[in-house]
Amino acid sequence: MTQSPPEATGDDVLVEDEGDERPSTPAAPTPLRRIHGWLLVVLGGAGLYAAFSLAVDKYRILEDPTFVPGCDLNPVLSCGSVMNTDQGSAFGFPNPLIGLMAFSVVVALGVLIAGGVTLPRWVLGGLAGGSLLGVVFVHWLAFQSMYRIGALCPWCLVVWTVTLATFVWTALLAARSVPSLSRVGGALWSVRYLILTFWYLGFVVAALIRFWDYWRTLF
Repeated sequence: MTQSPPEATGDDVLVEDEGDERPSTPAAPTPLRRIHGWLLVVLGGAGLYAAFSLAVDKYRILEDPTFVPGCDLNPVLSCGSVMNTDQGSAFGFPNPLIGLMAFSVVVALGVLIAGGVTLPRWVLGGLAGGSLLGVVFVHWLAFQSMYRIGALCPWCLVVWTVTLATFVWTALLAARSVPSLSRVGGALWSVRYLILTFWYLGFVVAALIRFWDYWRTLF
């Protein structure tokens, strides 16, 4: 008697088992796969647009030092104040170039996942690892912006927001696909929105406290 293979849960099938060399037939994307893919497209697209806007403004500043970016809204929310610092070129070139490369990859992977392409496990793990590096860089930039430069770049805030969301969503999905981490990943997955909300609130509270002398003048 031939035993039929166990039925996949659907929502959890986001990567292929690299040990299975049998040819597979592309299947229609499951609900979670479709959501994950389009979420990456939206988040990556928003980050790509913000990085592109910053890159254009940086080019204009280099071309004309008197140029004032449109995102210079007030003494605190000011892109120019951040871009014209050493931290704005942390690796010897403008930071927006990193965003242009990284978010292009996020969008491309999102399109593939939403389209039903089953990616190798290492691709999702690589995206999670890359997002983690982005999160570390975001926290460093946030500290430098608030406590060294004394200004916040609005477009940078968009990049920070989508980077955290990309990391939480992708890292937890990657954890769920690893047997040794599936239980912890599943537990954290169930409270992913709560994790992200408190993470955002931490940034908001820090910015409110740091620039409170200015914020209170607006009331």
